[in-house]
Amino acid sequence: VMHDDGHMTDDLELADVVLLGVSRTSKTPTSIYLANRGIKTANIPLVPNVPLPPGLERLKKPLIVGLVASAERIVEIRQNRLLGLNAATPNTAYVDREAVSEELALSRRLCARHGWPLIDVSRRSIEETAAAIIGHLSERRRRAIVET
Repeated sequence: VMHDDGHMTDDLELADVVLLGVSRTSKTPTSIYLANRGIKTANIPLVPNVPLPPGLERLKKPLIVGLVASAERIVEIRQNRLLGLNAATPNTAYVDREAVSEELALSRRLCARHGWPLIDVSRRSIEETAAAIIGHLSERRRRAIVET
């Protein structure tokens, strides 16, 4: 939880996994699930016009994974979140389908540019998302052993 939602990014190199994603892509529950499995996990929100933590793109040790979902799913979850907070649902970019689609496109481009795997969480449980991440982590570790 210390490295949740972009906190304490100075020591990201100590993480096994860094999750990136727009708001409401299940970064925190996935991080907690992985941590309970002994995997050191940090998560960083991708927020429009907010720079990534310095040095993130140069990290070597942690597996960096992008989490995405369909724009429809993200908008639905965000609208429900606002309702749960008793917040008025103004026509803000937070719940605007086009704005959310652009956030997701930026996320996909960032991961593609760096070769970071992307996992679509639209129809996945936290356990299924974690299993996919563990699969990527295991494959990465296997390749590292073969290369040495």
